[in-house]
Amino acid sequence: MEAGVSKAEKLTPTPENKDTLMAKPELIVGLDLGTTKISAVVGEMTPDGVDIVGIGTSPSTGLRKGVVVNIEQTVQSIKKALEEAELMAGCEIRSVYAGIAGSHIKGFNSHGVIAVKGGEVGSRDVERVLDAAKAVAIPLDREVIHILPQEYIVDDQSGIADPLGMAGVRLEVKVHIVTGAVSSAQNIVRSCHRSGLDVSDIALESLASSKAVLTEEEREIGVALVDIGGGTTDVAIFSNDSIKHTGVIAIGGANLTNDIAFGLRTPMVAAEKIKIKYGCALADIIQDDEVIEVPSVGGRAPRRLSRHVLAEICEPRMEELFVLVDQELIRSGYKNAVGAGIVLTGGASLIEGAQDLAEQIFNLPTRIGYPRKVGGLKDVVNSPMFATAVGVLIYGAEKESAENSFRIRDKNMFNRILNKMRKWFVDIK
Repeated sequence: MEAGVSKAEKLTPTPENKDTLMAKPELIVGLDLGTTKISAVVGEMTPDGVDIVGIGTSPSTGLRKGVVVNIEQTVQSIKKALEEAELMAGCEIRSVYAGIAGSHIKGFNSHGVIAVKGGEVGSRDVERVLDAAKAVAIPLDREVIHILPQEYIVDDQSGIADPLGMAGVRLEVKVHIVTGAVSSAQNIVRSCHRSGLDVSDIALESLASSKAVLTEEEREIGVALVDIGGGTTDVAIFSNDSIKHTGVIAIGGANLTNDIAFGLRTPMVAAEKIKIKYGCALADIIQDDEVIEVPSVGGRAPRRLSRHVLAEICEPRMEELFVLVDQELIRSGYKNAVGAGIVLTGGASLIEGAQDLAEQIFNLPTRIGYPRKVGGLKDVVNSPMFATAVGVLIYGAEKESAENSFRIRDKNMFNRILNKMRKWFVDIK
């Protein structure tokens, strides 16, 4: 694919569609490979940001806890989501930004220091100090996904966000490094390739979700993002407008669905529907006379049960999840730094009572995070379950803008991206 060709190309005009398929600005596509669903969101870059122009979803059958376990099933799910997104956006998707998650993701803080050449910090000095910060021992089966600067220090002046052009002789940087299993990243790329897609970059899903749901004030004051996905719950802590900690809890909405299916003796498909429609994380708020209909297995007749029974199944699992997240916050050492509280997002955050239960356990103000910072068909993605897909889209748009600011229509753009991710593409055809 030539540089300058958009990430989602408009379809070839025909007599039937040439009036509707007008020339479009560059389109970016964010792909959320979740345990329960795969979402593709198409966005159009505008001077004000990103406008949503298409979205597609498909049930996910080839992933477990955020990791690809069956490539062929994953490919089929990706293709279904892409077809729906292409139809809505009127384009042909060629390349995507993909999200990565799973319990294999590990984050840690690091520090680098160099001597500044010439007495003024230049771009080469910034590259060198970041290289120094990432010069840590990493197992051969792991790959660096992100190097996220927290702050720069020039001589003794700390708290610097951008040191370029500053006078000094010593440059330091504090960074948060995110690593993941090489095989997991390769399997994501492999699945996309078999779906006919190029992968422009891979983004940590909790980092992507933060771009979609957090405000600048929250990131500055201090906030913990808790993204409750189908297979895992991702935690990201921000303070002073930089990421401080990332973590993964191996429990998600699918665990709750399993509990409901087992406790109510109902099929998994019915348990998922019951969870979405009637699930409640606090039994105390259920009225005694509320009744739900529960499908049975083996051809037996449906049963009518009190909704209070369902809540007594949901509450312990949600409480377990939030207690584990609270322990992660305490272990990180940043719980006292989250002055803006907790932001819950992801599909399971929509369960009634989840916000109230979280406030009780964390003893911090809590809100539900909805995607923001996008225009266009924003009502279509106005749900926490699309936070990751929209976030990956925003991540891609920011990266494209940064590249275009110094390299417009560079014919080597895609090759440079491939070179940067060369380890992920080994043996992938």
